[in-house]
Amino acid sequence: MDWTAFALSLQLAGWTVVLLLPLAVVIARALAWGRVPGKSAIEALIMLPLVLPPTVVGYMILLTFGARGWPGAWLFERFGYSIAFKFEGAVLAALVVAMPMLYMPAKAAFQSVDRELEDVARMMGANRLQLFWHVSLPLARRGILSGMMLAFARALGEFGATAMVFGMQDKHFTLPISIYLDWERGEFSHALPAVVALTLTSLAIMLAYNRWTRVTK
Repeated sequence: MDWTAFALSLQLAGWTVVLLLPLAVVIARALAWGRVPGKSAIEALIMLPLVLPPTVVGYMILLTFGARGWPGAWLFERFGYSIAFKFEGAVLAALVVAMPMLYMPAKAAFQSVDRELEDVARMMGANRLQLFWHVSLPLARRGILSGMMLAFARALGEFGATAMVFGMQDKHFTLPISIYLDWERGEFSHALPAVVALTLTSLAIMLAYNRWTRVTK
């Protein structure tokens, strides 16, 4: 098994969760109770990667942020930078496909927060930031942590969107891409340890998730 690919996959999943966490939590809190214009459209866009093929997600990311897309073209012209074949591009692809896995539990957790507790905090003079930081977030932390586990597992096993954006570079690929390349070459025995490692890691995450959700009910 290619341990470098395994380490890269873990690094990719870790950065995905770190960057996704504040974004998903803020959006989930805003959409859980707030009256946000275009709420249905925003939520539909967030959930879209669940039903789209990952390759389509990767294509759309390249179309938007690649050298031919409007934001990507501006970055390339000004700084000579493109996300294609970059680790940052792989993180962006994993972030998009993992977003629903963190957003859904986080939103459900915020919706379960007792509104009376928030009202009491307001009566005691808490502003919106204090209300979020000291009341809503602590009460929703268990659901958020559950979502983090799911997002990490999803990012760890991501293949299609990552392959489109990150590419299949020689000796620089994630574990799912490594498994695909071994399959393409007919080296099934070489791919087996990677398949086992990825399966066991994902299984451990899901067992931890199931145990956590049972304990916190």
